[in-house]
Amino acid sequence: MSQLTGYRTNHIAWQLLGFVSRRTMVDVTKWPLFSLMEGEELSSIRQACVFGTSANEVIYITHNDDVYVFGLNCSNCLGTGDSQSTILPKKLDFLSGRKVVSLSYGSGPHILLATEEGELFAWGHNGYSQLGNGTTNQGVAPVLVSASLLNKRVTEVACGSHHSLALTNTGEVYAWGYNNCGQVGSGSTANQPTPRRVSNCLQNKVVVSITCGQTSSLAVVENGEVYGWGYNGNGQLGLGNNGNQLTPCRLVGLQGLCVLQVSVLSGYAHSLALTDEGLLYAWGTNTYGQLGTGNKSNQLSPVQIMAEKERIVEIAACHSTHTSAAKTQSGQVYMWGQCRGQSIVLPFLTHFSCTDDVFACFATPSVMWRLLSMEHDDFLTVSQSLKKEFDSPETADLKFSVDGKYIHVHKAVLKIRCEHFRSMFQSHWNEDMKEVIEIDQFTYPVYRSFLEFLYTDNIDLPPEDAIGLLDLATSYCENRLKRLCQHIIKRGITIENAFSLLAAAVRYDAEDLEEFCFKFCVNHLTEVTQTAAFWQIEGNLLKEFISRASRCGAFKN
Repeated sequence: MSQLTGYRTNHIAWQLLGFVSRRTMVDVTKWPLFSLMEGEELSSIRQACVFGTSANEVIYITHNDDVYVFGLNCSNCLGTGDSQSTILPKKLDFLSGRKVVSLSYGSGPHILLATEEGELFAWGHNGYSQLGNGTTNQGVAPVLVSASLLNKRVTEVACGSHHSLALTNTGEVYAWGYNNCGQVGSGSTANQPTPRRVSNCLQNKVVVSITCGQTSSLAVVENGEVYGWGYNGNGQLGLGNNGNQLTPCRLVGLQGLCVLQVSVLSGYAHSLALTDEGLLYAWGTNTYGQLGTGNKSNQLSPVQIMAEKERIVEIAACHSTHTSAAKTQSGQVYMWGQCRGQSIVLPFLTHFSCTDDVFACFATPSVMWRLLSMEHDDFLTVSQSLKKEFDSPETADLKFSVDGKYIHVHKAVLKIRCEHFRSMFQSHWNEDMKEVIEIDQFTYPVYRSFLEFLYTDNIDLPPEDAIGLLDLATSYCENRLKRLCQHIIKRGITIENAFSLLAAAVRYDAEDLEEFCFKFCVNHLTEVTQTAAFWQIEGNLLKEFISRASRCGAFKN
């Protein structure tokens, strides 16, 4: 879109909405499909989009510009060349190496993808020629859309239910596909098999952003005016009536306002618009309160919402859901509309940090409303920074020597995180003056795991070592660590180690763990009594176990 700069008036600082990728700190594992991926795979993702009627398809791009897909593959929307679903990511070799700048999906679904070179690819459902290749044959793999777009550089794409839009670097809009309501903007209701330029009122306008509802289309031009065409049965074009429009028509209800962003949700279609002053307007259907007006009455013309809130900087919606979201200048995220079955009729303040989280957690289906970018300029949170600096010789000001090995730490972190160290590093303690502290009562794996816990809140030890860490946690009065150790031990209990773990629980006064281990030993009494650990246990504990097991009826025939 950078080539549009020469066409813009200086006071416009428009932003694209729809499915253009943006920098964000969103966690993709909030979408269930990503939960099966390993950490290394997740860290390779640069862009991603979840789509489909049940949010059951995924396309993602790696930092190496490789394109992968997985999911249900409805209507061949994964583009793998076959109709097979896949729970494991498959690489789309044809698209790999091309930098993706825009992606959108329809309800079929069909997919449109634009590259940095201005190429447009399409695949998936094609019952209405929404792939723009002149046929109605399914697109089983990505194909280059070249008809009518030769020598054109596509910078943004948008999909309706079964129609498609493309925006070029010179501000021209092309449309094709299903046209029963005039959503292609050709002046008729005949389907359009190949891309056709949308002209009429847009003929001499430079368009800077496009978006689609299910069967409607909207475009923002360089001076902030908004034009709409297509289905208007619920007033989603904001024209003050509910008549369909076969060609672009200006939204007079926004006259005098400079619109930066437009987002459309159709089906039960509604529309949102954000001005350059941070004002938010909504219109169209309101069945689920998605207009945020406090009621469920449709609005045929734009009405301002959230007027009492601070400046709005981002709005979010998509034609697959009935959910709306907005983000304020201070970072507050609001949601309204259909939220997990509930109708929220007024903007509700959430704890989320981005609008994407609203769709991951509350939209139905939980699709992504835009192509996400996981690039974040190598920014690390406080917890990530602490984890990174654990056992780092470059920044540490203290070393622990355990079993002849050093562990590098920071006094300030230890004092903040642990009462034991807060007391130790007082001026009247010898340890406060030392650069190296010797530890001889615990093993290296145990003590290292303890220190790492102070930096990360996590422990990763086998059950046998967790016994030693339980001893340390008891000695240092670290109750949360003690509970974590007990949890690890419970998960790792076996016939062979059960009695040893029971003995440890008794020794470290871990009553909950003791009860758990005792029941396990009783439930597997014959096998446990045949292990070496059972007969190596100190006599008094053995007698106590036999006595207690007897009282429970363990030795009855």
